[in-house]
Amino acid sequence: MKRQATISRRTKETEIQATVDLDGTGTFEIETGIGFLDHMLEQLSRHALIDIKLRAKGDLHVDLHHTTEDSGIVLGQAVAKALGDKTGITRYADVHLPMDETLTRVAVDVSGRPYLIWNVTFTRDKIGEMDTELFREWFQAFAQNAGITLHIQNLYGENNHHIVETCFKGLARALRAAITADPRQAGRVPSTKGTLSV
Repeated sequence: MKRQATISRRTKETEIQATVDLDGTGTFEIETGIGFLDHMLEQLSRHALIDIKLRAKGDLHVDLHHTTEDSGIVLGQAVAKALGDKTGITRYADVHLPMDETLTRVAVDVSGRPYLIWNVTFTRDKIGEMDTELFREWFQAFAQNAGITLHIQNLYGENNHHIVETCFKGLARALRAAITADPRQAGRVPSTKGTLSV
């Protein structure tokens, strides 16, 4: 069964469409109008091996908040839809992601129970044109709409670019492992309840 999905969302603030293929090769076509966010979503695609096409038009003349948050919403919904009933997935995964002087720990449970723990601080207000407070908003929106429990903790680091990049790459690698088919599950949902639903 192909694990693919397309989600469209249109509001007075944004118009976004995202298509994902969870069993892809990490190819991407991403255009949000926010250069640094594009760069981070490209990292997510490449390192999770999830093909992502995402186009967003937002009220960037106001600020970057709505486009950032809504792209997380739409991408999360697309991932959730592509996962279906989550039959046969590994479900849990974690990674320690290094980048030069920075180390970040990311753990996921593809549980249908959305939750975010965000232990990440920045020493700058902006990276590129993005307010650093917007990164938590993106991860919150993604976790909530993908239906995953997501814990992110930056253990140490000095460069703010490296810190946020390890968060996205860490999510990518952990998500890649968690949604991979576990041959020992033999087509079962990985829960004694028999279901993993939002």
